[in-house]
Amino acid sequence: MNKVIEKTAKMIFLICAITGVLAVVSITVYMFIKGTPALKNVGIAELLFGNVWKPTANPPAYGIAYIILSSIIGTFMAVLIGIPVGLLTAVFLSELAGKKIATIVGGAVELLAAIPSVIYGLIGMMVLNPFLYKLELLVFKNKPEHQFTGGANLLAAIIVLAIMILPTVISISTSSLKLVPGNIKNASFALGATKIQTIFKVIIPAAKSGILTGVVLGIGRALGEAMAINMVAGGSVNVPLPFNSVRFLTTQLVSEMSYSSGVHRQVLFTVGLVLFIFIMIINFILLKMRRRDVMTNA
Repeated sequence: MNKVIEKTAKMIFLICAITGVLAVVSITVYMFIKGTPALKNVGIAELLFGNVWKPTANPPAYGIAYIILSSIIGTFMAVLIGIPVGLLTAVFLSELAGKKIATIVGGAVELLAAIPSVIYGLIGMMVLNPFLYKLELLVFKNKPEHQFTGGANLLAAIIVLAIMILPTVISISTSSLKLVPGNIKNASFALGATKIQTIFKVIIPAAKSGILTGVVLGIGRALGEAMAINMVAGGSVNVPLPFNSVRFLTTQLVSEMSYSSGVHRQVLFTVGLVLFIFIMIINFILLKMRRRDVMTNA
């Protein structure tokens, strides 16, 4: 009877694993099938390196260089802000905070994770955009040629994304830090290291693999976010400067997929393909870093 149960369980696990692999392969194949025709019809150089997006003009222009740059810069800056804040918060929760404070802060982090994207976008519109508009007026008050955005710009998108990736980074990093064996910490203290030295020289390096997982998921959240960015970034195809209204790869799809057709629709699938490739490349690089770290520690 036990052998039958074990074989059944193994078969179920195998089916689940195959289903997951097939899902990834299917998505990959579909994105390449739907995303590559535009590269031929429009041209790789014009599509990926052109900076003019006018799909309804005569003749139309399908340059997505500024959209790609906006996504890269926006995500990079959000990660640059969010990862250190998230990691330091995780250190506080796992190593420094008392039980009551850790419970309160941890609950707040879980609440952040449960808030829908549209709520982040709404708060960004009502609170962050007006504040940034005042800052924009202050910075460009003597430059009438500047196109004022009302605070809906790249800087707003970066701040919102940085806040949105915090719950993922904090929760995974906290769990990883708590799993570091106590004897490693005690050995560090026995050698005369202080609490802070032990945290940054011993505990964080020991939990690096789990922390990298949180970073991967945080970057994926930032690259894949659409609704909140669409609400706070302005939605114009521009040079990705802090006070310029911009459009990300995700918001490009959200904004125009519903009414697109023909070559325009093909190009939007190519935009999705570019986004998909970016995420796969980042995951591959960080996975390699994680495996190398595991092999080094082993």
